Amino acid sequence: MEKKNKLCQSCMMPLSKDPQQGGTNKDGSVSTTYCSYCYQNGEFTREMTVKEMRSFVIDKLIEMKYSKFMAKLMTMGMSRMERWKK
Repeated sequence: MEKKNKLCQSCMMPLSKDPQQGGTNKDGSVSTTYCSYCYQNGEFTREMTVKEMRSFVIDKLIEMKYSKFMAKLMTMGMSRMERWKK
């Protein structure tokens, strides 16, 4: 059984903010590890590095009216998320 995470282990979005409440695993079950924007049918929706993902998320947060400072602060721990631990 997957452990329940509060944040997507790829982009750090709170899973409670995901309209689908999580991505989907290969068997169609809801992922409690990754959000629906990052993970569908047991695969990541985008192939990118952690640096590219952080830049993508910072841009999205700025679009959502967060300051650049806050966006960078909110994504600081991204490299420690499950997807990026290698």
